[in-house]
Amino acid sequence: MSNSGYPRPVEAADEEDAPTSLVQKVILGIRQMIRSEGMKVGDPLPSETTIGEQLGVSRAVAREAYRSMAALGLISVSNGRRARVSAVDPQVLALVIDHGVQTDQVSVQQILDVRRTLEMRTVGLAALRRTDKEAREIKALAAAMRADFHEMDKVMEHDIAFHETIARASRNPMFALMVGSFHVLTRQTWRVGWLARESDADRYDNVSCHEAIAQHIEAGNRSAAEAQMAAHFDNTVKVLLASGIN
Repeated sequence: MSNSGYPRPVEAADEEDAPTSLVQKVILGIRQMIRSEGMKVGDPLPSETTIGEQLGVSRAVAREAYRSMAALGLISVSNGRRARVSAVDPQVLALVIDHGVQTDQVSVQQILDVRRTLEMRTVGLAALRRTDKEAREIKALAAAMRADFHEMDKVMEHDIAFHETIARASRNPMFALMVGSFHVLTRQTWRVGWLARESDADRYDNVSCHEAIAQHIEAGNRSAAEAQMAAHFDNTVKVLLASGIN
């Protein structure tokens, strides 16, 4: 970046980033501008014409760079409005994870292994950092799983919301981002795991596990919450393996 704060022409892009196309070079220049200007979520970016002039490319190239960044969730673009810096979006990471599974680059069990590690940490932090409102919300979601027990899809949505709320209560936005990105895969495997349990009693045990996690979070019992979350995931892995998901 120049001292003026404007991005350098694309020919001066950092070699270590090794962009392989003109559009990628423009994306790099825009990212450098966002960083050097200290831009935050919601801040407007220059118009396509202006960014093209600053970087020495055509408006068409600048437009394609903006579209590519919007597809990655880095900026938001809408008709008649300036492009703006976006908040990080779990949906983007969710698509990457789903792509990895669908193309056999990573297995469901490998993702569950990572998720188990993440969620043990998030639940421990949530037990220490949650607000009273969040504790009530987490308990309410566990209770909703029991109340809607015979409506499988509703139980699934309560379950997803339960884990995402715990992640937010950890007060670490990275955990919220990562846990929030698992929903696509969860919706593909959750019903299999639910139906693979041998009886309603086994399914109620799963619900009871969520209720216990919620109680430990409310009580601020970090170690108990972590142990219960570990048991929950160990059981889930066992059930999915028995169902042929690996």
